[in-house]
Amino acid sequence: MIRRPFRYCGATAALSVALLLSSCTNGAEAVQGAAGSGGVGDPLFPSLGNGGYQVRHYGLDLDYDVKKKRLDATAQITSEATENLRSFQLDLQGLRVSDVRVDGKDAAFSRKGHKLIVRPADGLRKGAQFLTTVDYNGTPQELKDPDGTTEGWVKTADGAFVSGEPAGSMTWFPGNNHPEDKAAYDFTITVPKGYTAVANGDLRSERTAGGRTTFRWHNGQPMASYLATATIGRFDVHRSRTADGLPLYVAVDPAEAKASKGPLEQLPEILKWESGLFGRYPFSSAGAIVDDTPDRITWMALETQTKPVYAGAPDTVTVVHEMAHQWFGDSVTPKTWKDTWLNEAFATYAEWLWEEHKGGKTPQQQFDALYKDKTDPQRWAFPPGNPGEAKNVTGVPVYERGAMLLQELRNAVGDKTFFRILKEWPAKYRYSTADAKEFIAFCQERTDVDLTGLFDKWLYGKGKPEREGEGKGEGEGKGEGE
Repeated sequence: MIRRPFRYCGATAALSVALLLSSCTNGAEAVQGAAGSGGVGDPLFPSLGNGGYQVRHYGLDLDYDVKKKRLDATAQITSEATENLRSFQLDLQGLRVSDVRVDGKDAAFSRKGHKLIVRPADGLRKGAQFLTTVDYNGTPQELKDPDGTTEGWVKTADGAFVSGEPAGSMTWFPGNNHPEDKAAYDFTITVPKGYTAVANGDLRSERTAGGRTTFRWHNGQPMASYLATATIGRFDVHRSRTADGLPLYVAVDPAEAKASKGPLEQLPEILKWESGLFGRYPFSSAGAIVDDTPDRITWMALETQTKPVYAGAPDTVTVVHEMAHQWFGDSVTPKTWKDTWLNEAFATYAEWLWEEHKGGKTPQQQFDALYKDKTDPQRWAFPPGNPGEAKNVTGVPVYERGAMLLQELRNAVGDKTFFRILKEWPAKYRYSTADAKEFIAFCQERTDVDLTGLFDKWLYGKGKPEREGEGKGEGEGKGEGE
């Protein structure tokens, strides 16, 4: 993700007070008895996600009235019980639930805050696969973060800008809203004729009837809920393929078309270059969604899977950053929000490599400049591996100090091993989740150099880390690999 006032990331994302405190009840009486847990113990967002089951597939049928700003929807959620369940919970903020069924039978349900509590007619045995169907409607409400930034289903003059880091997906569909629970998705989105609805994955069909157009999107590779989108607007759509046949789908608000043209034309080149560094592109299609939301969105971009969303025309380095996330964050997703640095450090380092690739500063020069710079004390405010508070999940250290850690790792293990890590890490954990402990062990397995001190200092140490041999640098770790 890039949270910038149209260039630099640093804003935060946290659950709003309203999200934590609001509650309502409808449907049957409150569910009683043994229940799957609400929350999975995330160290930064303990109320997100739910225990007792793993989602395998979401089928989302969305009908959006742009003028009335009303959503009528059905979610079909295929899950597997990981324990014996008499009830379970889904994350859903706002919206009115009219009916819930489990395996075709009516289920009792109740609401408490952003939890939809479901009690099936029959208990669920551990290992059983079950289908939950939720009918719901209303006007989706975006989430406000403590710093004033906005996420979720953000209504625009011509539709909706839909982004979900960290919690916003539950403003428009019920689910297990935590990065550790990844699933396949199918979207059926109906909008007024003349509007375009863009979601993750591949466009399977687009049909207009009775003044409304239905778009069907299929995302077959596992995806964390915060990476889902269903952005709607009057877009200029450009479809093409890269030289090796990868489908590209680019949707741009006409107001941003001129400024976006140059950076987005480089998308095939960026994909080819990043595939050379990080291994084969992990998904079946790629693209971009560029909206015009200067009055609603103050951050810049989010790495929604296969098609990053941009709140305005991106520059080239922002496209490089978001596409690097397709490997680091989307294909390999952190197990908890504490390890967001595993997303942002690599994406920021990709920016540094791109600048060198284009004849600019080397990554070591980028490191040296940041280390010497005294204008932004927030860079050393907390260690990237231990943000401490939810408001820090997308703070400056997660990006910059995380990338500086990677440069120190490169200096320690050498270019050959470092660039092996850039390819082998996303290959080993493709379509799954990982954490800092696994990354440290992964790196240590590939070198005889003891990396304990490096990670203790740069990932977990408080304050500005001391550098050993501060005079070195320009002669080490500046090539793009061997």
